[in-house]
Amino acid sequence: MTRSATTTPDVSLPTDLDSARAKLVFLYLAAADGATADDLRDDLAVTKGTVLSITGTLRERGYLERRDGRYELA
Repeated sequence: MTRSATTTPDVSLPTDLDSARAKLVFLYLAAADGATADDLRDDLAVTKGTVLSITGTLRERGYLERRDGRYELA
């Protein structure tokens, strides 16, 4: 039986993120290699308003980009 190696993204949390939810969204996007707002809402059990607020903050700070309806780390 051959074991496949799992890869872990090499991600450091930005030091200026104080919100636990913002950190969670950032780590989720790093692990998932991007996601839609609906993915974030469903998988993290937060409201769409919360998702939009957090992703807006992450975009303003230059950590996140929106491409083809998906959020990805910059």
